[in-house]
Amino acid sequence: MTDQIDHPRRTFLGTMALGTVLAQIGAIGTASAQTHGSASTHAGSGQGAQASFAAEKRIEAGDLDVGYVEAGPADGPPVLLLHGWPYDIHSYVEVAPILAKAGYRVIVPHLRGYGSTRFRSPEAPRNGQQAALAVDALALLDALKIEKALVAGYDWGARTADILAALWPERCKALVSVSGYLIGSQEANKAPLPPKAELQWWYQFYFATARGEAGYAKYTHDFARLIWELASPKWDFDAATFARSAASLDNPDHVAISIHNYRWRLGLAQGEAKYDEIERKLAAFPSIGIPTITIEGDANGAPHPEPAAYRKRFTGKYEHRLFKGGIGHNPPQEDPRAFAQAVIDADRL
Repeated sequence: MTDQIDHPRRTFLGTMALGTVLAQIGAIGTASAQTHGSASTHAGSGQGAQASFAAEKRIEAGDLDVGYVEAGPADGPPVLLLHGWPYDIHSYVEVAPILAKAGYRVIVPHLRGYGSTRFRSPEAPRNGQQAALAVDALALLDALKIEKALVAGYDWGARTADILAALWPERCKALVSVSGYLIGSQEANKAPLPPKAELQWWYQFYFATARGEAGYAKYTHDFARLIWELASPKWDFDAATFARSAASLDNPDHVAISIHNYRWRLGLAQGEAKYDEIERKLAAFPSIGIPTITIEGDANGAPHPEPAAYRKRFTGKYEHRLFKGGIGHNPPQEDPRAFAQAVIDADRL
């Protein structure tokens, strides 16, 4: 889940219109810049109208052989949609067709350690540090010959999108980020939090132990379902919806990537030297100057900062939206219409 108590983990304590298109697919109108709807208007109840994507594609990109799905016209404005932990590309199974019908070329990759994505070398470190995931996304854009894309995500995907926007703004047209500014550093994570805040990170400490690593390996699906329930307590997803995404967690590198990600945050695992310069830049918490819409769900059960804690990090055109009606940690799947609209509106900022 999100590491907004990486920098915001510490910082929040101390720091074209879619009209006809959306009408055709029964979507709602533009969300308010501050609030969105009620539970009755949400499409993503867990029993979505579109059950799956078209056939996955594959491409070699950097250290990975990336599995991804694509929708929309090949010459449309590119949109890169990035999922989080422990979810998968199906978080965007209803967002993608909305954007495709609006004329966008939609790219949704499996992150390293998920679904059909594989390392190109068996000797490659199973590294989950934030810089590695950002470089993966950049390599994918390069492999697809995409010079500039709208980038959007939640959880690990939001952090990755934030990093792209902060360090490679020339590659990003606009940003949509759930829970705002999630860039972190090992140094910032050294400071202890009050007990109630630490309690929210129970799984991070569990993963720091050999017992936790073994437990996650043995009970991956059970663990993931618990996280879904805690992070989105009002999301009424069904067993089929969960099983569809849980299959992506059977990737042979998933456990290693997940464990390394959380251990790295706490300084309990080393990163790769090739990412040291990127991490040095990220540790300075660079501002994001491209047009941005940040999102929060009113029922997000995962640890997250208040929007005021990260507002100053966004120095360009900016809006914040609160998705109402019981929306939790996974807004693109819980309210796909409003999430798609945020992407479109960010493009217009």
